[in-house]
Amino acid sequence: MKNILVVGGGGREHAIIMKLSESRHVGKIYCAPGNGGISKYAECFNVGATDIPGIVALAKELIPDMVVVAPDDPLVMGMADALRAEGFMVFGPNANAAIIEGSKVFSKELMKKYNIPTAFYEVFTESEKAIAYLKEQNSYPAVIKADGLALGKGVIIAQNEKEAVQAVHDMIDELKFGKSSARIVIEEFLTGPEVSVLSFTDGKTVVPMISSMDHKRALDGDKGLNTGGMGTLSPNPYYTEEIAKECMETIFLPTINAMNAEGRTFEGCLYFGLMITPNGPKVIEYNCRFGDPETQVVLPMLDADLYEVFEAVSRHELDKLEIKWHEGSCACVVMASGGYPESYPKGIEMNGMDDKGQVDGCFVYHAGTKLSEDGRFLTNGGRVIGVTAKGADLQSALDKAYEGVEKIGFDGAHYRKDIGQRALKALG
Repeated sequence: MKNILVVGGGGREHAIIMKLSESRHVGKIYCAPGNGGISKYAECFNVGATDIPGIVALAKELIPDMVVVAPDDPLVMGMADALRAEGFMVFGPNANAAIIEGSKVFSKELMKKYNIPTAFYEVFTESEKAIAYLKEQNSYPAVIKADGLALGKGVIIAQNEKEAVQAVHDMIDELKFGKSSARIVIEEFLTGPEVSVLSFTDGKTVVPMISSMDHKRALDGDKGLNTGGMGTLSPNPYYTEEIAKECMETIFLPTINAMNAEGRTFEGCLYFGLMITPNGPKVIEYNCRFGDPETQVVLPMLDADLYEVFEAVSRHELDKLEIKWHEGSCACVVMASGGYPESYPKGIEMNGMDDKGQVDGCFVYHAGTKLSEDGRFLTNGGRVIGVTAKGADLQSALDKAYEGVEKIGFDGAHYRKDIGQRALKALG
């Protein structure tokens, strides 16, 4: 049996661990740092997800058969490289490929060079020039992005000049996202339904996963601040077979080929954030890893052995594997701390879950939880849990997920009541 070390401590990692635990090949699962819910299913170690020397030392101690590096930060920092250099089998791209998420400027210039459809853009490092450009374009909404990683919050959609100017000052002059926003991208605002497509790739073959739809805004009706994601569903009704075929020809394969041509072969999970515009699908962003909370609705739909997929990617044998998906739908509703995505309290007791942090009828993926010394679940993050359910159709999956949400409580708990409503309208 294979022992696996998963790096990370959120809902995405919980979903990966639960799917790996179904594998006939997998024995022991370790996680660093993990969280309260993950600790019920994997042995957790208090080593930070970005502590490269610490994770390498832990791997040398545990000698796992595979290390899965799940979050963006350690991948961009080179954790996969460091582990491979020590002889470990790793699922996750090296740093020179993870730059596809680590730098918005890199990814936009890659798309321009290789004619991959995306929004028109310009790059700035000086606020005066950026503001002059905004005034000259005078086109709103305008999209302003921090170049580097910003926990999913480095994108501002400015509705007018005042908001745009404020965003530029915040990013470049105030360094709101640290060094990540010293350089910014200003791009045209695209319209159309958004689709998330995660894909397995070994650098030669690309296998798109079932599509999903994220809900980024904090409040119902797509209002409020951008978050890391307040809920997801799968499959996305806007992503038709015809659009999937077009994406494979114009986006997915060209991206893999472009990265190879640049000497940056990508191995792992490559996430395509797409918009289905009136002029066809275009790339909004790339991620170098499983999306969160998309993973929580995609992996439950996977009708294959996840360890076998990871191993095939590592061995560059993905073309030999048949990957299937379950019929029906999956929905996830995120329960967040009051105040998220801005400041919020931690350490609030949660109730309504069993001793494994679960409720009947759903699966609860823990994102920001910890266990107290006497075994109670406490909040420990902004997005606390993702209550997830499968159903024969989207409506039944949503009904089950919201039934699960109703059973769980903690002071200040906040969740959107309208996850999936747009998708249901699209389904008619």
